[in-house]
Amino acid sequence: MAVSPPAPRGRGAVSGATSTRFALPQRELDRDWLDERAALDEEVPRLATTVTEEAARTILSFNQSPDVPFDRSVNAYRGCEHGCIYCFARPTHAYLDLSPGLDFETKLFAKPQAAKLLRRTLAARGYRPAPIAMGTNTDPYQPIEKRYRLTRQILELCLEVRHPVTITTKSDRVLDDLDLLRELAARKLTAVAISVTSLDAALSRKLEPRAATPMKRLAALGALVEAGVPAHINVSPVIPAITEDWIERILEQAAERGVRSANWIMLRLPHEVAPLFREWLDTHFPERAAKVMSIINQIRGGRDNDPNFHSRMKPQGVWPDLTRARFRKAMARLGMERGRIELDCSQFVAPERDGQMRLF
Repeated sequence: MAVSPPAPRGRGAVSGATSTRFALPQRELDRDWLDERAALDEEVPRLATTVTEEAARTILSFNQSPDVPFDRSVNAYRGCEHGCIYCFARPTHAYLDLSPGLDFETKLFAKPQAAKLLRRTLAARGYRPAPIAMGTNTDPYQPIEKRYRLTRQILELCLEVRHPVTITTKSDRVLDDLDLLRELAARKLTAVAISVTSLDAALSRKLEPRAATPMKRLAALGALVEAGVPAHINVSPVIPAITEDWIERILEQAAERGVRSANWIMLRLPHEVAPLFREWLDTHFPERAAKVMSIINQIRGGRDNDPNFHSRMKPQGVWPDLTRARFRKAMARLGMERGRIELDCSQFVAPERDGQMRLF
């Protein structure tokens, strides 16, 4: 049986495993070096986070997926320091010739011109408003947001031009922009979803090592509700035999804080996420790894992942059926519902194009 490498402190991925879909150089931990460190009773050094500023040409991405409730999104950052091991966005780092493993959470990219690029897109002739989703690929409130404030700049623009925007995050840093969110919400222009996987802080440190603790996220939900901002809780992802026991308790905690809208998503393991997750299981839950993957294979048609439209977000079998039943029962008991918050697109006023007044 292969021995899994030790998990780097403060990181989600166990290794820098690279993509097999591209001709990327393969990297492997130096076991002799690790053994030497252990013999000297020395810790493996922490991996530093680096940020590269990217000169992006566009910022608004459009999609035609039938499985997601939005058709456009903004991601001001690439990579995510939260380091969630299950993150479906990890494979996007392979396009940069970087590892979907540790590189994804340590080699980050920021787009300083994000708000300027978005203003240019919103000013284009023929643009038609619809809610912009933030937090679809990487978290808009990951730690580097404190330095760059790109998410805040985008929210300021949305408020200025009255454009609807939604946010999904795992950080209580969203409260840094509560002033803007309150104003947007008063005009029915925003809604915020916060994801919570468990209420066990130790488990969360393994799953999502640099995200806010579960209780901080729940507190942020309560603060959003109190401020009049539509708040939604995502119990996601639900990981069989790892986090599923927390479903009812998470919903109860959210309901106590006034949250009335909730949803859940079963774990997905696209592309390089599957081997990274298997490695994580072998490191943190070796006694449970085979069981977890067996359940995942059962609900995904015998594979680690179902990539097909329509079915990829709808796992099949006994396990998801039981989860759906538990979720429905808990929500009915708590007075919650799986509802979408409708935002108002009618208030949009296009900004000036390149500083020029409009003739028509």
